[in-house]
Amino acid sequence: MPPATDHDRVRRSYDTVADSYRERIGDELDGKPLDRALLAALVELAGADATVADLGCGPGHVAAWLAGQGVRAVGVDLSPGMLDAGRRAYPEVEFREGDLLALPAADGEFAAAVALYSVIHLTPAELPPAFAELRRVLRPGAPLLVAFHVGAEVRHLDDWWGHPVDVDFHFFAVETVVEALRGAGLTVRARLDRAPLPQEAATDRCYLLAHRPA
Repeated sequence: MPPATDHDRVRRSYDTVADSYRERIGDELDGKPLDRALLAALVELAGADATVADLGCGPGHVAAWLAGQGVRAVGVDLSPGMLDAGRRAYPEVEFREGDLLALPAADGEFAAAVALYSVIHLTPAELPPAFAELRRVLRPGAPLLVAFHVGAEVRHLDDWWGHPVDVDFHFFAVETVVEALRGAGLTVRARLDRAPLPQEAATDRCYLLAHRPA
């Protein structure tokens, strides 16, 4: 486990920007047809009436989109401020406070999970235990969609939309994430790389579709 202060910095930073984040990012899927297509594929793979986890859910907009597709959506986030924003905006979603290294869920509880740009707040050494924990909460055969920024840098912010923060964003080589998934017993099914959209930060992105073997 990393020092608690590392995750505390992330928590405090997202608490600070929670309302601004909801206002600026809450409708982002409207302009991301590829993301919606990948999420729709995940829902189809999960099956009808599935329980799907949105890990690192922020203010819950992705979980709400998933709920709109007919699944039971559970949003998990480290930040109480983000969860409060999500509960106000999306009463149809269940929200839980938790860390990617210690998820608040039972073994095999979820029929699918998404982790869109949430692993970027983990160090490379934290990826294997995080994916092992994720495997624990997935039922056999369940799909997983992971998205992250591609590279080898760590970007630090001390100001975010005019709010004082203290947060690091880790970029990963694709092979690093693939190896961590495989090492945790998850099978990678597909990979998609894309350039940033005009409204996004200028970073290359990767999506990996994996699953827990049956």
